[in-house]
Amino acid sequence: MDLELSEDEAALRDNVRSVLASICPPAAVRAVYEGKGDPAAVWARMVELDWPGLAVPEQHGGLGMGYVAVALVAEELGRAVVPGPLLATATQFVPLVRELGAESALAGDLLARVAAGELTGTVALAEGGRWEPDAVAATARETADGWALAGTKVAVLDGAGADEVLVVARAPGTAGAEGLGVFAVPRADLAVTARTVVDPTLPLADVALDGLVVPAGRVLAAPGAAGVAEALDRAGQEATVALALGTVGACRVVFERTLEYAKVREQYGKPIGSFQALKHRLADMYLAVERATSLGYYAALTIAEDDPQRAVAASMAKAAAGECQRLVAHDGLQLHGGIGVTWENDLHFPVKRAISGDALYGNAVHHRARLARMLGFLPSEKHDGDDPEVVA
Repeated sequence: MDLELSEDEAALRDNVRSVLASICPPAAVRAVYEGKGDPAAVWARMVELDWPGLAVPEQHGGLGMGYVAVALVAEELGRAVVPGPLLATATQFVPLVRELGAESALAGDLLARVAAGELTGTVALAEGGRWEPDAVAATARETADGWALAGTKVAVLDGAGADEVLVVARAPGTAGAEGLGVFAVPRADLAVTARTVVDPTLPLADVALDGLVVPAGRVLAAPGAAGVAEALDRAGQEATVALALGTVGACRVVFERTLEYAKVREQYGKPIGSFQALKHRLADMYLAVERATSLGYYAALTIAEDDPQRAVAASMAKAAAGECQRLVAHDGLQLHGGIGVTWENDLHFPVKRAISGDALYGNAVHHRARLARMLGFLPSEKHDGDDPEVVA
């Protein structure tokens, strides 16, 4: 497994970074925070560059690139604190549609429309602050008109803006990995409540399903169909690693800005970066970012190569990213002094992006507990009940 980027991958990263610097500068991010920005212009430019179809198979009009390319783009989205539907569409919606079987007419149509830039999507999975398939309590009951859904989904990324929402529900009376199904529902048909969040570039919403009837033609996987739980796990790993690398991208910006500030901010007639105690803290920040980046790309490679360790690697990456943001966000703000907590300073944009990215799809505590279960240190049926639900 080669952990060095190829020339093509490095060129992709540099090109994405350059494009994002031009279409989404800090002023554009600030406009979103202040309620004046419109991510539509950013999305339109991404569509022109075919980014929505990055991981869509070529037979459906996409670029058919591997997961490492998706990971590179996800990191740059975090680094530039980019708003818009690309993250949810490319790293949550597309992987789940593909894993459930892109050969069906519905799946093929969804993927083709994503590749053409005509459709955005997301996944409604989480309940009770957990993104595990076995935590799903929402039900789907077959009726003469289709499938009647009931329950509530929480913290759906871009849930109030996506065109299509993949809703995960189960047959009544089933539990665990049994009886799960996935339904493609137009967002206009859902009762959606947008959340007030710390980072408006990662908008979240809750979705009420009670009273919703989904036609049979909009069922990606009927409850109880074979392989649904596995597809959810595999797609969830892709979403988890993308969020981990987006979090690390934001952390790297915090570190770089803090390092530059330490070189120019003087105290007692010397740059504060020359003080040994601050050098140690900056070194710790650097090591945390490099460690989380390495684990993130290791996880991306396991997914790209479909390695048996992909589940373990994904949790390692998300845990490392969460631990990185706790250190880097805290020290970055503190080493900036009073200016670090002012609205006028742009530092709070990547800080909030890192904090929000840590919470989605399980934080560091969740993934450490998940690792303990996968490695046999905890019973497999034990749930880490201290997973925090994502709140404002």
